[in-house]
Amino acid sequence: MQNYAQSKYKYQTNKAFTPRKPVKTFRDLDIYQQAMNCAVIVVKNIRPKLVTLKYPFLEGLMDCTMTVPLSIGEAHSIRFGDFAKGLGLMEKAMSGCNKMIIYLEHIKGMYGAKVDAGVIDEIIARYAETRTKAFHLECSWKKWGTAPRERGALGAVKL
Repeated sequence: MQNYAQSKYKYQTNKAFTPRKPVKTFRDLDIYQQAMNCAVIVVKNIRPKLVTLKYPFLEGLMDCTMTVPLSIGEAHSIRFGDFAKGLGLMEKAMSGCNKMIIYLEHIKGMYGAKVDAGVIDEIIARYAETRTKAFHLECSWKKWGTAPRERGALGAVKL
């Protein structure tokens, strides 16, 4: 089984600061990329084992793992037209992260050594980080209090 730990989870002192790329589409968001990577790992590596173990909540797990990136992508776009609905979708993505953590901990509890606990622990950590980043993104959206197109060039609200 592959180790899915990424270098960004380790403290690095010799890495020079580089500013982030500007976000042009939802695909540029770290939280979307991480949520999609988690979904791929769950489907490719965890699902087959759960099928053989006849996990009773497999369909719910699969629905939930795709809900997170779907909600992030939709929230990023819809906030321009309906700001409150965009924030609601971001909340849905955050609750999806929490649900995935619950499913994964349930799997570990039910099957123990029959599943790769290292991979599951890594995915749990990624979902927890994604949830935190989604919360911070939502806070930055709320900071302005309006959808981005309703603000002028310097962030002032157009009347």
